[in-house]
Amino acid sequence: MGGEISFLLNNTEIRLTEAGSRDTLLDFLRLNRRLTGTKEGCAEGDCGACTVLVGRLHHGALRYEPINACIRFLASCHGCHVVTVEHLRGPDGGLHPVQAAMVEHHGSQCGFCTPGFVMALYGLWMQNPRPDMLAIETALQGNLCRCTGYEPIVKAAFAASEAGGQNFDALTVERDRVTAALAAIPAERVEVARGEDRAILPADAADLAAVLADNPKATIVAGATDVGLWVTKFLRDISPAVFIGHLADLKHIHITPGHITIGAGVTYTEFEPFVLQHFPEALDYWRRIGGWQVRNAGTIGGNVANGSPIGETPPLLIALGATVRLRSTEGTREVAVEDYFIDYGKQDRRPGEFVESVTVPLKGDARIAAYKVSKRHHADITASAAAFRVETDGATITSARVAFGGMAATPKRAARAEAALKGQPFTAETFEAAAQAVGGDFQPLSDWRATAEYRQHLAANFFRRFWLEQSGAEHRLRRVE
Repeated sequence: MGGEISFLLNNTEIRLTEAGSRDTLLDFLRLNRRLTGTKEGCAEGDCGACTVLVGRLHHGALRYEPINACIRFLASCHGCHVVTVEHLRGPDGGLHPVQAAMVEHHGSQCGFCTPGFVMALYGLWMQNPRPDMLAIETALQGNLCRCTGYEPIVKAAFAASEAGGQNFDALTVERDRVTAALAAIPAERVEVARGEDRAILPADAADLAAVLADNPKATIVAGATDVGLWVTKFLRDISPAVFIGHLADLKHIHITPGHITIGAGVTYTEFEPFVLQHFPEALDYWRRIGGWQVRNAGTIGGNVANGSPIGETPPLLIALGATVRLRSTEGTREVAVEDYFIDYGKQDRRPGEFVESVTVPLKGDARIAAYKVSKRHHADITASAAAFRVETDGATITSARVAFGGMAATPKRAARAEAALKGQPFTAETFEAAAQAVGGDFQPLSDWRATAEYRQHLAANFFRRFWLEQSGAEHRLRRVE
C-alpha cells in the first residue's frame, strides 16, 4: 500500500503525500501551482471555463480527454497526465494552431471563457483532425460563452483543423515518454489524507470490496460529476472517499449473444460507440447527457448507483430490462435496475456493496426510443425523460416497457400506460389511450425546472411522439411542411 499520489502535470512530475478527499484539481492548479489560465466559473461542471485535458492509460494506450477541473478531485488524478492551457505551444514555440485560429477569427472578447474553449478544441483537434459541424458543436456542448458568440469559435475550430500539425504537437512527440512514466506508477492501494479528511484509491475491484468492508459508510467516487457538486455547492464532508475511476477491471464491455455487460467504471464517452452500434435510436439522447467534459468523466455505474430520479441512464436501462450486479466481500448478486431504486435517496445496496456492472439485453427486433426535455438542449438537467421498448407481431403490441425520469421520487415504469399498450393494435388510437393513461401513473412535483402540470403534458406527448416516429407520420408531416 502506498501513501503518495503521483501524476504528471504538463512537464512536471507531481508527488503528494498529503491530500484530502475534497481537494479539487482546479484549486491545486490555481492556488498551489499558480496555473491561472484554468478559470473557475460555475464550480459545477457546467460552464467549461476550467477545462483541462487528462490523459490516462486505457488498456495500455494513452488517451486524452477534456474534463472539468472544478469537480475533478485531486486524488483521482493519480496515474494521469494533466495538461493545462499553459502547456500549449506551436512547433516554433509560439501560439498553438488552436490558439492562433482563435485569434485570427476573433474568437474571444472578454477572454474569461477562452482557455476552456481552447482546451476543448485542443481535445477535438487531437482526436478528430477533420471534424464536421456536428463534431465541433458536440465538442463545445460543455463550454459557455456569454459575450463572443459561437460563430467565430466554430470558424476557429475549422481553421485549426485546416492548419493541422498534430504529428508535431507536444502530446504526440511526448507520448512514448508519458506512457512509460504512467505505466511505471505501481498498481497498488493508495491512501492519503489531510488531517482527518481521507482519500483511498483501491488497487482493483477485489481491493475495493475489502476497502468498503472496512469503511462501509465511505463515499464512492467515480467521475465525480455528481459527488463533485456535493462538495463545491453543498460543502458536504465525503470522507473517507474511495476513488474508483482508475480501476481497469471496472472498465470492461463484454458482448454475448443477446446481452451487453458494462463495467461500472465505463464512461458515457467510452460506451457511445456501442450505443451507436446496438442502440442507435438512443444516440441523440446519449449525447445530451451533460457536455463533452461530463461524458468523459461520468460513469454509467455511477449514474445508476447514486439513485437520482433525474439521471438519464436509468429510464433507458429500465425500459431495456437491464440488471445491475452488486459486489462485496460476501459475493455478488443481481438486481433488476427498476428494483434497485426503492425511494428517494434509498437504493437496494447493502453496506459494503458497490455496483460492479450493468447488463443490458440487446434490443433485437424491438422498437426503442429515448427522449429528454430540459430548459437548454445540451448540458442541462432533465425536466422529464422517457424511454420506450415496444415489441409487435406486426399489427399487435406484444410487449411494452416504458420508463420515466423526473416524474417521481425514483426512475419508474409507467404501469397503467404499459397496460394500455399491451395486446392492443399498433395504432394512433392505442398510443393516445396510453397518453391518457400515463396521467394516473405519476404525481410529479413542481420545481424550477418544470411544473407538475407541464411534466404531465410531457409524459403524454412522449407517447404521441413515439407513435409519430414509429409510424412514419412524423416524416410525412415534415414533407408537407
